[in-house]
Amino acid sequence: MSAYVASIVSVVGINMILALSLNIITGFCGQVSLGHAAFYGIGAYTAAYLSKLGVALPLTLLAGTITAGLIGVVVGLTSLRVRHDFLAVTTMGIGFVFLGFVRKQKWLGGELGISGIPASGLDPLAYALLIVGAAAAVIAFTVWLKRSWMGFTFDAVADDEDAARTVGINVSTYKLTAFGIGTALAGLAGGLYIYFARIILPDTFDFVQSIAILTMVVIGGTGSVWGIVASTIALTLLPEVSRAASDYRLLIFGAMLMLVMRFSPDGLAGLVRRRTTP
Repeated sequence: MSAYVASIVSVVGINMILALSLNIITGFCGQVSLGHAAFYGIGAYTAAYLSKLGVALPLTLLAGTITAGLIGVVVGLTSLRVRHDFLAVTTMGIGFVFLGFVRKQKWLGGELGISGIPASGLDPLAYALLIVGAAAAVIAFTVWLKRSWMGFTFDAVADDEDAARTVGINVSTYKLTAFGIGTALAGLAGGLYIYFARIILPDTFDFVQSIAILTMVVIGGTGSVWGIVASTIALTLLPEVSRAASDYRLLIFGAMLMLVMRFSPDGLAGLVRRRTTP
C-alpha cells in the first residue's frame, strides 16, 4: 500500500467515525445537530495540545474522546428544552462559538492553529490500519447499539418524545446519553485526525464540515449503519476519482442531498430496502 492509498484509507476511516457518531444523535435518537464538527475539533485540539506536551498517543486519544463527550453532555443539557428547528439552530450556534473561541486563543495557535504535532510513531500504513481498526470498532459498536434495548429506547424517543414519556422512558436521560456517545466518538475522530494531518486549523472544523458530515448521514440513510458506511466511502472517494469533482465538491454534495431528499428521503439504505423487498 502506497503512502497515497494509506492517506485515502485514513480519511475514509475518520469520516466514517464522524458520520456514524452523528448518526447516533440524529439517526438513532432523532436530534438534529448542525454543529457536529465542533466536537470533532474539540477532540482534535485536546489531543494536539497534549501531544505537544509530550503525552503519548493512547492518552491523547482518550483525553480527546472524554473531553468532547463531556462538553457534548453539557451542550445536551442546554438543548433539552428545544426540538427540531430550534435544536438545529442551537447546535449550529455551538459550532460558531467553538470557532470563535479557538481563533482568539493564542495558546491554541489562534487563526494559525497548531502545527508541528509530533508523529504518531507509526508508519503511514500502520497508522492507516489503526484508523481502520477504530472505524471497524465504531461500526461494531453502532450495530450493537442499534439492536440493544438502548437502541429501541432511542427509536421510541425519536418517534414521539411525549409517547415515550407516557410509558415511563426518561427522555432527557436518553437524549443526553445519545449526545454524550455521539460527541465522544467525534472527539475520537479528531484525535485520530491530528496524527494524520500533523497540523490543525480552525477552518477544518467549520459549519461546512458539519454539513458534510450530515450529508453523509442523510445520503446513507438516517438510522442506518451500513448505508452510512457506503455513503461515506463513496462521498470521500468521489473527489479523489475526479479533479472536477474535487473542485465542485460542495455543489455535488448539495445536488446529491437534494436528489436524495426528493426521491429517497430514507437514503441509500431505504432505496436498497425497497428494491430488495418483494
